[in-house]
Amino acid sequence: MKFQRGMGLNGLMIGGVIFALLALLTMKVLPEWVEYGKIVKVVKATANDGNLKDASIADVRAAYDKRADIDLIKSVSGQDLDITKEGNNLNIAFAYTKKVPLFYNVSLVFDFEGHSASK
Repeated sequence: MKFQRGMGLNGLMIGGVIFALLALLTMKVLPEWVEYGKIVKVVKATANDGNLKDASIADVRAAYDKRADIDLIKSVSGQDLDITKEGNNLNIAFAYTKKVPLFYNVSLVFDFEGHSASK
């Protein structure tokens, strides 16, 4: 007796649907995680900027906004930052929620937060 090997049409269709759903999820979610990574990088760079150690809170917000414009960050502006000074150190924190629509009335909601304590 010979046995057939390989995937049947039903298996191929189910695999294709699973692959399409994973691809859709990746295409929708990945840009949000990339932007979060950019925000963390800009917040840390702003907090560690030696020129801002004696600057006012408004100057720190303006410096963040300039860097955010360069990296095309739209989710968090300088006004959304929680900036505190402890001695000569800047501590910058942020938190925001991002809703990612998938299809019809199905969405994913992400709560991002981060902080940067300068050296």
